[in-house]
Amino acid sequence: MAKGKPRKMTKADQQTIARILKYIKKYLHLVICSIILAAVTVVLTLYLPILTGRAVDTIVGKGDIDWEKLFETLKLMAILIVMTALAQWFMNHINNIVTFRVVEDIRTKAFNHVEKLPISYLDKHPAGDLTSRIITDIDQFSQGLLMGFTQLFTGVLTILGTLGFMFYIEPVITVLVIVLTPLSFMVASAIAKHTYSLFKRQSESRGNITAFTEEMLGNLKVVKAFSHEKKAQEQFEDINETLSDYSFKAVFVSSLVNPATRCVNNIVYAAVGVSGAFMAIKTLITVGELVSFLSYANQYTKPFNEISGVVTELQNAIASAARVFEIIDEEPMVPDAKDAVVLGGNGEELEGKIDIDHLWFSYDKTKKLLTDINIHVNPGETVAIVGPTGCGKSTLINLLMRFYEPDEGGIKVDGFDNREVTRESLRNNFGMVLQETWLKATTIRRNIAYGKPDATMEEIVEAAKKAHCDGFIRRLPQGYDTVLGEDGGSLSQGQKQLLCIARLMLRLPPMLILDEATSSIDTRTELHIQHAFDRMMEGRTTFIVAHRLSTIRNADLILVLKDGNIIEQGRHEELLSKGGFYSTLYNSQFAAS
Repeated sequence: MAKGKPRKMTKADQQTIARILKYIKKYLHLVICSIILAAVTVVLTLYLPILTGRAVDTIVGKGDIDWEKLFETLKLMAILIVMTALAQWFMNHINNIVTFRVVEDIRTKAFNHVEKLPISYLDKHPAGDLTSRIITDIDQFSQGLLMGFTQLFTGVLTILGTLGFMFYIEPVITVLVIVLTPLSFMVASAIAKHTYSLFKRQSESRGNITAFTEEMLGNLKVVKAFSHEKKAQEQFEDINETLSDYSFKAVFVSSLVNPATRCVNNIVYAAVGVSGAFMAIKTLITVGELVSFLSYANQYTKPFNEISGVVTELQNAIASAARVFEIIDEEPMVPDAKDAVVLGGNGEELEGKIDIDHLWFSYDKTKKLLTDINIHVNPGETVAIVGPTGCGKSTLINLLMRFYEPDEGGIKVDGFDNREVTRESLRNNFGMVLQETWLKATTIRRNIAYGKPDATMEEIVEAAKKAHCDGFIRRLPQGYDTVLGEDGGSLSQGQKQLLCIARLMLRLPPMLILDEATSSIDTRTELHIQHAFDRMMEGRTTFIVAHRLSTIRNADLILVLKDGNIIEQGRHEELLSKGGFYSTLYNSQFAAS
């Protein structure tokens, strides 16, 4: 059990609740209908004990029963029971609609906001944790919200309605019930205040285990290759034990609410029964009225148990909602300027002229990465970027695509600063094939047409032939309509990369980026792909990031990066003749030959 001072609702909790209410406000008309139906349900339910008491009072004495009055009362009770069931069904149906629409709105907003977040945020936060917040935490929130709608309205109305009927029957005993009621509230409140922090830690631990599981399963081959299974299992068990510990404590503390309040409520019920019995003996109330009153006393205490459970679930829901709102509150990437230029907006094709002037950039502002980069690329030229790992090759590509903003200097495309053009139009004019392949869990045809959804089947097949993947596609069970599993399913890494190349072949924008685009392809196929690339690159500005220097001999300009600086640049023959760093790299790869 949690120790220390009971937790009070903080300002942050109040803000979270206020934000939830804003989402609910959209469906206020349905909420009002739910409240009306809840009131109808409560009134009909609470009128039944009155009829029960009347039925009891039809027994005048031993063997003396007013059968006519009894059957009329039973008939009315049956009608009320049916009406109560219908009202309750409609109320629950409306509550489900409101809850799941609110959840849909929040989940959609969270997912859409993730797409607006800068790449820097996504690089620093595990994908598994984001997935856990958008899926699991919102599910937890929906459970608490649904319980709140379903039980909170009826619970509060039942308490108020029961008090009214009890006052109508016997005010003195009702006062006794009211005096004892705060005991139940005090017990429930004291326990519920401990649960929030535990449920919040449970949500955080659940996000950690989701992220770790996704990381391990997504890279299981690497784990096995390095015999890391035992270590991974130990790490998983540690995280799982932490989650289990927080879950146990949260459930244990929250589970104390119901039995504790039931104990207090039973004391109230016993007090009502004893005092009512004495009053019945003295003929201050009838036996039927005592039966009705005992029924009300029982119904009066039930909502407190339900509300205490609702409070516990709402604590969990608020904790989960707060984690989702943390994503929504993250600062999105700098939006496009209102007067941003749309590249190729008038239908004209870009020339592909790139100017990089005094560019400085670093991920960690305390450590330099790219320093004072200056490059001029004429339309249609092929630029190769080489250098050791970590020198800034991929970073330069990220800046070209505007995944990151430069710290100083800038990049111009056809004379336009890339910060003055819309991101969408900029990226639409670049085509990328990366070393890391990515395929959707859909048909091969749709994967190839990902960048051009309106492409005809003939265009798709032609692109596949150029990428030398038409042959293996046709050997698959459903050919181009074969549905791939997650990230390409059972396809080899080389086959997946060929499909990514076909995707680019289909779209063919004016500027290309090839980041180790043939790294997973066999040598023979690479030669065919290289010829296809040569045809594709004709008249298009192309940036090639390469480790195999044999693939860039014909580049118009080779940039040699080291420690974030361009230390050499020129054509292949020029750089070899200088005998510098590039020459050393090249000769190290071909020393054997």
